[in-house]
Parts: sequence; structure tokens; C-alpha cells
Amino acid sequence: MQYDFAIFSKKCWIDHKLRPATLFVKDGLIERIEPEKVIPSQGTFEDAGESILMPGVIDAHVHINEPGRTDWEGFKTATQAAAAGGITTLVDMPLNSTPVTTSRLFLDQKIKAANGKLNVNCEFYGGIVPENIDKLEELIQAGVLGIKAFLTHSGINDFPNVTENDLEKGMAIISNYDIPLLVHCELDDDNYEPQKDLNQKPENYRAYLNSRPKSWENNAIKFMIKLCRKYNCKVHIVHLSSAEALKDIVEAKKEGLPITVETCPHYLLFNAEEIPNGGTSFKCAPPIREKKNNDLLKASIAKGVIDFLTTDHSPAPPKIKELESGNFKKAWGGIAGLQFLLPAAWTALKDKISLDAFIPLLTEKPAQFLKLNNRKGFLKVGFDADFVIWNPNEEFVVSKDVIFHKHKITPYLNRKLFGKVYQTYVNGKKVFGDNWFYHFNAGNTILHQ
Repeated sequence: MQYDFAIFSKKCWIDHKLRPATLFVKDGLIERIEPEKVIPSQGTFEDAGESILMPGVIDAHVHINEPGRTDWEGFKTATQAAAAGGITTLVDMPLNSTPVTTSRLFLDQKIKAANGKLNVNCEFYGGIVPENIDKLEELIQAGVLGIKAFLTHSGINDFPNVTENDLEKGMAIISNYDIPLLVHCELDDDNYEPQKDLNQKPENYRAYLNSRPKSWENNAIKFMIKLCRKYNCKVHIVHLSSAEALKDIVEAKKEGLPITVETCPHYLLFNAEEIPNGGTSFKCAPPIREKKNNDLLKASIAKGVIDFLTTDHSPAPPKIKELESGNFKKAWGGIAGLQFLLPAAWTALKDKISLDAFIPLLTEKPAQFLKLNNRKGFLKVGFDADFVIWNPNEEFVVSKDVIFHKHKITPYLNRKLFGKVYQTYVNGKKVFGDNWFYHFNAGNTILHQ
């Protein structure tokens, strides 16, 4: 058989072990796997040597913002950054694009905007807002992988938060389709006293941290567990920040409730004690908390409580991030980190868990959550030829010249990270290698394959 190419590594991630193997690729799929180095008689061959060859990273939580806010980020720049970071599939959130993805019509506009701009594969979530309950079923039937909800203000007025009544109606519908409701879990209190402190000291990170306490997250998660129990609707807690909520999550899982949870590298690698006043590139919601809290999040990953890792990539232009003023009250609350999911997560966790435990958090576990595990997340014959070649021991410093996000604003700037990405393949095509993009528009909108 004539193959498109073959690639060998002494450390292929196959059947939950790093082992020697040669992968043969044809028509975008893994056609054959040999447990040794086999050089084909025809076609191209690459030897990755001691570098790890594993399934492409899957980021299940990304804000691309196109159409409508492409000056924040767009499909071209976002998917280039993803490819440079070893990500081969991502899922785009229903905001902060304009229009937000709250109807079939708006989903179609989103897919049209992505056409011809994808360097990695892209899936989509829909959203639930007070005004779209009657359109929710049509949106789900269009093929979105989940429905996103905010319990507090989302940051933009065209994606308002839902009430308990909205959720009661929405979850009754969503539970019929076996897809998750993804929830931003903060229940805020307008009269919360530390809000006044932030008004007086808007450049003070501690004031910002105190203005969004763990109790907001803890109470929201308790609330969603209650509704999950009532409707048996899959509930996914996005970007967990408060370690205090872990106890309730563990108990809900023991009860058999369909609860899953993610966290992000910025909650593991950074700590509130290190964030400078005026350092608005670190602003996100929920906020980055104290080291003691974040160490507990790491421990919960080691114990298997947290299901997988995502970036929650939510970029914004310099003016909106208030880089000059350093005003945490006004600055956009989002971390730009799409390109650094793999190295940032590994840097944060390498002393806590083994590679064998780490790799599934970025590959098979998000694939299973998204129900893509019949074609992605594993190196198996018949699966998509999406993979990344990287070295967990090589360190590098994040400089502006290696950042491919639309804007160079990220808390990872000038940070030393472990885990250098060498090459990324999407659908059998090399899209990134040696800090260069080899093949453009290699990705698909999976909804419409």
C-alpha cells in the first residue's frame, strides 16, 4: 500500500504507555502501526527519535470571538496559536462573538466565518440565555457539543446570565440530548462589602481577588449539583478556581451524578501572592487564588477528581485589558493562553504527576467528554492522524516573537516553561514545526464533515 508518510518515535503514547512505534498515515488517518522502526519503501519518513509522539491536544474551552470581535481574536490567529502549542482540536464557546451563538442561524454564521481559516479542527458550543429557551432545541439538533450558561454577568451584555427559572426550563430540554450544560459558576452579591474596596483601590490585585470570593463559586456549584440531581442533566463546571468546592464535587460524583469539572493552567502555575498590582494580564474570573488553594487543585488532579484541563482562552486588545492604567475593575477578565496549554500545564504539574497521568488530561479525557473518542484522543488504527511531537524536558522562555495569538498579551510572557512543541500534525498534514507553519487550512469544522 502507498502511504502518505510514516513517522517513528521511541516514545509513542499507545495503550497508555510510551513505547517505540512507527505510524503510517494515509488520507488523514492512521492506517497502520508497527511496534518498531519501519522505514517505508515509498513515501516520506520522519524519525522523531526520543521526542514524545502523542495524540494532538484537545482544548475544550476556547473563546475565538469571530465574527464581530475579530479584533480581539479570530479563527486564523487562534488556530495558528493552537497548532503552535500542539493543539489539534478545539471547541469554540458561544461568546464573545457577535452575534453570540444562541440560535441555529447564529451558529451557521459562526461556521461560515470559520470557513477557510482553520489550521486545526474546530467544534462549537451553543449558549443558553433568558431569551432563547424556545430556540434551544433547534440549536442542539444542529450539532453543538454542549450548551454554555453564566450564573453571573458574562462581561458582555449580549450574553446575559440565566436565572434558576431559565435553567429549570433549559435543563429539562438539554437532558434529553445527552450533552453537557457547561456552567460558569459564580453567584455574585451586589452588596458584597469588598466590592467597595476594589472601587477605592482598582489597581490592587488583592482587592480584585477579595471582590470575587470562593463562596461565590462554592455556592454556585452547590446550586448546580442540586439542579443536576433534579433533572439528571449532565453538568460541567468550567474553569474551577476554588478548591473549597472540591468536597461537594467528590460527593456528587460518588452519588453517581453526571458531574464533570475542568480547571486551567493559570490556576495551577500562578498564585495571587505573585501577581503585581496593576498586572491586568492576570485578570480572569473566577480569579487566580492563593498558593495554598492552588496546591489543593493540583492535588485533586493527582487524585483524579478534576477530569481534564483547558485554557479558557479569552483574549482582548491592549486597551480593553487596561494595560496602561492597571485598573482591575475595568480590565477585561480573561487569560490569553491557547498556545501554552501543554507546556504551562506540564510546568505546573510535572512535580506532582507522571507523564502517564498527565497525557490523558489533554487527550483522551477531553475526547471522551466531547464524544470524539471514536476518532480522536488516541493513537489507533483508523483514528484521525492528529498528533504532536514534543519534549517535556526542554525548557523555553515565552517571548513575543514566539506568540501567535492576535495580541501578545499573556501572563505567560517572559515565563520559563517546560515542554517544547516541535511539530503538530492535523488530519495527516504537518501544520507546524520549527516555529513555522507548513500547511494552512488543514482543520475542519467537525459539525459539517
